[in-house]
Amino acid sequence: MVFHVLEEMRIRALGVIDDAVVELSPGFTAVTGETGAGKTMVVTSLGLLLGGRADAALVRIGAKAAVVEGRLTVDARSAAAVRAEEAGAELEDGVLLISRTLSAEGRSRAHVGGRSVPVGLLGELADDLVAVHGQTDQQGLLRPARQRQALDRYAGAAVAGPLEKYAGAYRRLRAVSAELEELTTRARERAQEADLLRFGLEEVAAAEPRPGEDEELAAEAERLGHAEALASAAAVAHTALAGNPEDPEGVDAATLVAGAHRAVEAVRSHDPALAGLADRIGEVGILLSDVAGDLAGYADNLDADPIRLAAVEERRAALTQLTRKYGETIADVLVWAEQGAARLAELDGDDDRIGELTAERDALRTELGELAQALTDARTEAAGRFAEAVTAELASLAMPHARVTFAIRQTETEEDGIEVGGRPVVFGPHGADEVELLLAPHPGAPPRPIAKGASGGELSRVMLAVEVVFAGSDPVPTYLFDEVDAGVGGKAAVEVGRRLAQLARSAQVVVVTHLPQVAAFADRHLVVEKTNDGSVTRSGVKAMEGEDRVRELSRMLAGQEDSELARAHAEELLEAARAGR
Repeated sequence: MVFHVLEEMRIRALGVIDDAVVELSPGFTAVTGETGAGKTMVVTSLGLLLGGRADAALVRIGAKAAVVEGRLTVDARSAAAVRAEEAGAELEDGVLLISRTLSAEGRSRAHVGGRSVPVGLLGELADDLVAVHGQTDQQGLLRPARQRQALDRYAGAAVAGPLEKYAGAYRRLRAVSAELEELTTRARERAQEADLLRFGLEEVAAAEPRPGEDEELAAEAERLGHAEALASAAAVAHTALAGNPEDPEGVDAATLVAGAHRAVEAVRSHDPALAGLADRIGEVGILLSDVAGDLAGYADNLDADPIRLAAVEERRAALTQLTRKYGETIADVLVWAEQGAARLAELDGDDDRIGELTAERDALRTELGELAQALTDARTEAAGRFAEAVTAELASLAMPHARVTFAIRQTETEEDGIEVGGRPVVFGPHGADEVELLLAPHPGAPPRPIAKGASGGELSRVMLAVEVVFAGSDPVPTYLFDEVDAGVGGKAAVEVGRRLAQLARSAQVVVVTHLPQVAAFADRHLVVEKTNDGSVTRSGVKAMEGEDRVRELSRMLAGQEDSELARAHAEELLEAARAGR
């Protein structure tokens, strides 16, 4: 039983498409039409549904938005179903609903299983559900990088394992080389930096500053600089509070407070309120006595020492030299010194680091050489199987004498290479191999790159053969081919149709084609039809069955759907296709 994904796609107000419903069936579906625009619009719509780039120009003039909705059947255990459910989507009996809305202003929204999701999720799901191939993919196949990717994809784990290890070692080598380059090219700058740090650290170490010392010295300098004024003020205050022994007639605060206390103390028993005031006056007397004693001690201890003041100012000048260069305060200077010591240790260790990095770089080059050789061996083995399988497919596509091979080679270099097979060769993020797909279209012809050795029709068939081989090693449920049969005609077109029908036995195949020989092999034939009311052009999609299908094939064959000769040829083509599947 064919596992099919795309069941239905509804398109509303997209370009010339207006309320079209594309019903897709298991097996092989062909899409045809009088011009390529309508057929291309169907492919564009499917591209939007699968997360393709949105362009506001796709919205039909006068419409507010374009909407593409798809109904897909997926296995609940498949990677696509699991990813959709992780995003909050709901599957109903194995059916997943996907929609994409594009406003006339260019805004794009996506919904999967009833849940709004980022558009990027559609692309993730598409990777596991649908393979889309068109003329641009054929052009891509001409590039050696794409050919290497195709070979690696076919080889599977045999290449993926070593390639993952190689990629990790390659990234590390780039990081090591960049650091080594910096250390060696900036040696002079780093040496100058080390000298400046060393000088600064020696200067700080010689001064031996203590945390908070600058603040302590500032306070001491202020006190020593005003010692006489401070002593005089303390003496006057002490006399005012405690009196002058040499002046027994003088009045002082302590004597006055003591007299007040005696006055109220004598009558305190008559009124509790006055007793409270007496206690407070007593407390004031005690406080005055304490302050007077402290003032006397302060004056006695105050030392107006010019020598000490000079020493303090000299120390402050030394600390100011440090704060001018290395920080706002001594605390900042000490932080700088700590960080500077760590940086100096790093700079002083550059020689050791250079040695370590050089050894690691050489070891990584050796490791990369071994991994690159493993990649070459795995690719060479896979290339033989891949080429043989594609060659066999080409025989089924009316190219019985064509042979496909892979050229896997490396480019030798005298500088900055890795050793593979005993030779220094150029290498990159994917190994040291240069992979090129070669085609010998007939016996006696030398193998040439497919970009030079294949015609347009041959290139289309090579592309189809490659996809058929991929279908056996890395299958996806649905394939969409957009005119990959371009440049093909006659018997070759019949063989292309037959091979697509065979591919449809194991996958759902949708083909946009202009060839009746290909369309005749389809299980379901859809036609894009245009209508014009004089102001707006619209297109719809119609399923061709029975007599309608014969008329459409007649039109494709001869441009005359009512021609008896064309009809006979169309019926013969359908009959041959049914018999030749």
